[in-house]
Amino acid sequence: MMKIENSGIDNKVVDILTLNRIMGQHAFILGESWDYDRVTYDYKINSQEKNVTYYIRVLGEALEGDVDTKTAVIKLKTPLLGKHYYPHGIEYGEEENFPKNLIERSNELLKNLNADLETATN
Repeated sequence: MMKIENSGIDNKVVDILTLNRIMGQHAFILGESWDYDRVTYDYKINSQEKNVTYYIRVLGEALEGDVDTKTAVIKLKTPLLGKHYYPHGIEYGEEENFPKNLIERSNELLKNLNADLETATN
């Protein structure tokens, strides 16, 4: 896993309805692995590499309320960049090498996402 530092998203606090709307506008899909106090959003980036897909993952944890009933207030964590190898699954190994252009694209996507989150939470 590679943490994507300095995106501005770390520790941002957003209510779940606003968060779901903004994440959807930026093509981040709410993962099915949510539970009552955690959410995961993934942005899929296709790769030229055979059987490889990259993901930007944004994780959040409920400070109050409930994810299921859409009453949660979510605190976001540092976004991650992961690599999915078909058919083995997503690898978040520290030794993963990510192409420079992928890292730049990820930073740009998160910068735009953060700008909309800033607007919605201020």
